[in-house]
Amino acid sequence: MVQASRGTRKGTRSMMRKSPRDRGHSAVTREFQSFEKGERVNIVIDPSVHKGMPFSRFQGLTGVVDSRQGAAIVVHVKSGNKMKTVVARPEHLTKVN
Repeated sequence: MVQASRGTRKGTRSMMRKSPRDRGHSAVTREFQSFEKGERVNIVIDPSVHKGMPFSRFQGLTGVVDSRQGAAIVVHVKSGNKMKTVVARPEHLTKVN
């Protein structure tokens, strides 16, 4: 038997699936979103953009923007009882209203 893959997208078949009407690349403007320090953001992974994708454990969580790191945004997220640092590109973040 072949050993099962243990890649970073293991077990995300339904989590990272787009509906048929949303398939394909997202709007270009999502890449140019700006976030201020201290702003609250939701982590919503866009499966059509592989670059700067956070780990699937953080899908759907809300965090606070800390800083920029190149083209990416550094977000502090509470996972369990610990604060974790997530580095993700703007395509995978949305502002909390």
